[in-house]
Amino acid sequence: MVSSVAPWFRLVRFSHTLFALPFALVGLTWGFASTGAISLRTVLLVLACMVLARNAAMGYNRLLDRKIDALNPRTKGREIPMGAISVRGGAVFVVVNAALFMLATFFLNSLTFYLSPVALLLLLGYSYTKRFTWLCHFWLGLTLALAPLGAYVAATGHFDLDTLLLAIGVLLWVGGFDIVYSLQDAEFDRANHLFSIPVAMGVRGAIWLARIAHLLAVVLFTVAFHLMGIGVWGVGGILLFASVLVWQHTLFSPARLERIDGRFMLTNGINSIILSMVVIAGIVARSV
Repeated sequence: MVSSVAPWFRLVRFSHTLFALPFALVGLTWGFASTGAISLRTVLLVLACMVLARNAAMGYNRLLDRKIDALNPRTKGREIPMGAISVRGGAVFVVVNAALFMLATFFLNSLTFYLSPVALLLLLGYSYTKRFTWLCHFWLGLTLALAPLGAYVAATGHFDLDTLLLAIGVLLWVGGFDIVYSLQDAEFDRANHLFSIPVAMGVRGAIWLARIAHLLAVVLFTVAFHLMGIGVWGVGGILLFASVLVWQHTLFSPARLERIDGRFMLTNGINSIILSMVVIAGIVARSV
């Protein structure tokens, strides 16, 4: 039983939820603080939406990229190229998760439900971007930026500037570290006519663009937390978050790309958890 379930967990990489879920909880907490009401039902539905949307997006990406993954030494061991999961099984998985995601949004509020097809188009559309634009990294960032924005809308039924700035910061942060992570595949992408910033700008140019994206992300987070009025909590969270980013960028260089590995991704996930915990504490302290 365990062996039959394990490939599905590896397929969707539940560990990568670390990038989006913490910021979704920030958006949800800020939404509850804005309305003055906490709803366990909303919390559970938002968590369900997060899991279902990620399952649909990741499953679709693995289906669409199965032939490319089979050629890349770094990804040829993935579940669909290896045959651990069939193409038909993967397709059913995507459809079921997408349908359940839309059903879950229906029980939140009308705006969330009406926007759910747009969210799915953005999530599934990412899988095509590497075939036609080097902006694929920032499209990935956009899909994760939906987490705090969607969670806030789920709790309040409307948008606000604070959460929009937070979402744009997430977009730039994710885009920046995805540029760095994609440096590993620059030669493969070039040989297979795939688009990426390392292919378009070279290794040095890509590293500098990632640094700029991360700097802008820190600025936007700072402004968002100031507008939220969380004071010293926001400052402390930003200082911790920025310190980890700076440390990460000292680990690699054009001559030391081998240092970019799974631990690099894990560190980013942990960084998002730390920042989100501090910000949530600040929102709660502000509301008491």
